[in-house]
Amino acid sequence: MKKHLKSLREYLDALGELGDVREIRGEADTHLEIGAVIRRSAENRDPAPLFTNIRGHAPGFRVLGAPAALSSVSGRRWARPALSLGLDSAAHPLEIVEELAAARHARPIPPVTIDDGPCREHVLLGEDATLDAFPVPLIHDGDGGRYINTWGTIVVRSPDGSWTNWSIARVMMLDGRRMAGMVRPLQDVGKIFRMWRERGEPMPFALVQGAEPAVPFVSGMGLASGTDEAGFLGAHFGEPLELVRCETVDLEVPATAEIVIEGHVSLDETAPEGPMGEYAGYLTGTPQPWPVFHISAITHRTDPILPVVSAGKPVEEDHTAVGLTYSAEALYQLRTAGLPVTAAWIVPETAINLLAVTVPRDWRERGMFTSTRMLTRAIAQQALRPKVGFWITRVMVLDDDIDPTDLRDLMWAFHTRSHPTRGQLFFEDQKVTPLHVFYSREEMTEGGPKVAYDCLLDPDENKRARSTAFKDNFSAEIQQRALTLWENR
Repeated sequence: MKKHLKSLREYLDALGELGDVREIRGEADTHLEIGAVIRRSAENRDPAPLFTNIRGHAPGFRVLGAPAALSSVSGRRWARPALSLGLDSAAHPLEIVEELAAARHARPIPPVTIDDGPCREHVLLGEDATLDAFPVPLIHDGDGGRYINTWGTIVVRSPDGSWTNWSIARVMMLDGRRMAGMVRPLQDVGKIFRMWRERGEPMPFALVQGAEPAVPFVSGMGLASGTDEAGFLGAHFGEPLELVRCETVDLEVPATAEIVIEGHVSLDETAPEGPMGEYAGYLTGTPQPWPVFHISAITHRTDPILPVVSAGKPVEEDHTAVGLTYSAEALYQLRTAGLPVTAAWIVPETAINLLAVTVPRDWRERGMFTSTRMLTRAIAQQALRPKVGFWITRVMVLDDDIDPTDLRDLMWAFHTRSHPTRGQLFFEDQKVTPLHVFYSREEMTEGGPKVAYDCLLDPDENKRARSTAFKDNFSAEIQQRALTLWENR
């Protein structure tokens, strides 16, 4: 039974019970200091920092850092994503993936619109609708500006009203009334933006900060274009989300959100955005022209909380959220294609470059594949398709005696089961993200190579190497006797 945490504040209470949030009472500056604390917290698996005393800002304004990074609690590494998605804080990450994949098979449960909600406790319109009062941080040394959005959801809708899309993309503050953000043509927000351009009208948007904790996960999930994320999340929880109508645009947003910024995206006005320290762990590139977001209203709760991700070297929210949700999508797509797959895991420590897929020992009896190389190729070809394939550059196929979430298991299998040359399969001219620093400029435009690794043992039991691991080599009886001897030492 899932426990649906319906606000960021309920989520913070749950983290507090675990001892996984720390209030930062000292005066913190939005100029790099907040970003530095968050970055260190993510890298060291410290409790999530909650800043309550922010220099130059009125009492009550707060910033939550590392909202879904790995937990500081021993034995509960994935507690923050698990709690966000309604599962026990000790849930294994593959259990989270299975739950998300299961919701792909379920009938969507549309959200319900209610008359009012906490996100409308304060309503700012006209000249009062400005970001100047909010603690918008300069996160990295070298960022092109202050980023109002690193963990919030951008809500847009097609002009005919048939498709409402929730997504995450970085958005930079230009001034109190304007923002600039990536609206990539191949992404769903870009597809809807094109519809509005064809209609000749600016695109209405709502930028939601601090919604209930599951919302950023589904906003970052690679669901099929045309899918409403709110309905998917309703299916996941088995109950509808509660939304309220915006003040100045024809959109609905989660009722318990901390901050909602409304307005329109200009069809012809652009502004330089970037660079920004990103999920690959580097700050690269130069400012690029992206559409300007004009603000018409801001609503917020009393003592609002702005969640902030300090992107970079793994593991942080880009890796936990994208890793979990795209692992689930990969698992769903691979199984739908009829491939014998027991698990799919985008390894967060690789900055979501590597997808590890496991298969059962009897895979040869389950289908048409007669060699490990043939099976590896089939899995990689499916996995490298959009939208999962956009993120990953490497696919590793392994027997399911390996736990792909265990780096020791993964590295052992890779280096002892994959032939240095015959174990590699290359796929040329694949779509790549421009945030990968190892691709050339030409490859970023025209496509670059990706690789799959065949890490499967020989399926013939007579030729198969025998593991000496405790769980593999010894009978259940011997394992139990060994444990008894250890405990009674």
